[in-house]
Amino acid sequence: MRFTVFTHVTHVKHNDKLYAYRPYVTEMNIWFKYFDEIRVVAPLSKAHFTAIDAPYEHAKITFVELKAFDFTSFRNLLSALFYLPVNLFVIFREFQKKSHFHLRCPGNIGLLACVVQIFFPRKQKTAKYAGNWDPNSNQPKSYRCQRAILNSTFWSKNMRVLVYGDWPDNSTNIQPFFTATYSEQELLETTTNREEFPIQFSFVGGITAGKNPFYALELIENLQQQGLACRLNFYGSGDLENALKQRILEKKLSFCNFFGAVSKEDLKAAYQKSHFMILPSQSEGWPKAVAEAMFWGCIPVITPVSCVPQMLDFGKRGILLTGDVIRDSEQLITLLQSGEMAAMSKAAQQWSISYTLESFENAIKAVIHHANITIN
Repeated sequence: MRFTVFTHVTHVKHNDKLYAYRPYVTEMNIWFKYFDEIRVVAPLSKAHFTAIDAPYEHAKITFVELKAFDFTSFRNLLSALFYLPVNLFVIFREFQKKSHFHLRCPGNIGLLACVVQIFFPRKQKTAKYAGNWDPNSNQPKSYRCQRAILNSTFWSKNMRVLVYGDWPDNSTNIQPFFTATYSEQELLETTTNREEFPIQFSFVGGITAGKNPFYALELIENLQQQGLACRLNFYGSGDLENALKQRILEKKLSFCNFFGAVSKEDLKAAYQKSHFMILPSQSEGWPKAVAEAMFWGCIPVITPVSCVPQMLDFGKRGILLTGDVIRDSEQLITLLQSGEMAAMSKAAQQWSISYTLESFENAIKAVIHHANITIN
């Protein structure tokens, strides 16, 4: 059977292979295993693939190009208005084909696919809402629109929507879900390489406003000023990278290091030697960096957004940031002085190792079976 995925993720072609953001591709390759033919409907970039990209793995993949668009400026708005009917036509034409349809949301392409699928109520569909499903969260109007359409059994028929976390007032369309990075085989590698001091903090994510790297810097600087020997290592890149490096240089903060976007293996090594993974993010879905860090017993220090409080058992498996540097410093110092750090690390790891790639694949197979699709 054919499987058609609609996504805003930008793709790159290289040596007759199709590359995209590695965590997304890792998941999609699992879906693809159970279908004869794949159609990927998404934007295409002329840029070169990077260390954080990976290729799809399937013998029969057709790429259908959409034009990327956004509404972040007047010029981009004009471009969006031009590309909108073209993209809608392409998506509508895809829905006319025989296939199982998979929507990746939230995103601009996901929004268009959400609207078009309304006109195909008999088609079997799944959607992965990889953002924050919390009904009380502050989100863009386009995200709330996608959430409303997907949650509605009137507008979205024959639809199974996979969301992060367990929330009230969900329709029968909705199924709590998760994601994974590591295999059961890697459970054998869960040894660590942590020295007692200095305390190692790893920031893992984009160096962007949404991930709030300056707050991470301020927090660790405060711990340093209170006499705690710390190191802060940044893994990732983004438009705030130069400004952050300049701040570190001006204040002579020698405890900071930048490693940029690194491979999965390098990031694994970073988790294994780090005591804490810090991410003062403003918005998340299922933050993969948090679950990955916990897999190696690295304690997450993160804002309580989306399903993060559920992941951390409301503070038993990690530190929930308040956004106040003094209070958050006190939380960390109290943990370090309490002797409970090893127990929290173990609790974090025991929770995370339940979510391996094997359990993830079994969950995907169950979703496919629920949609009455014969598995290859």
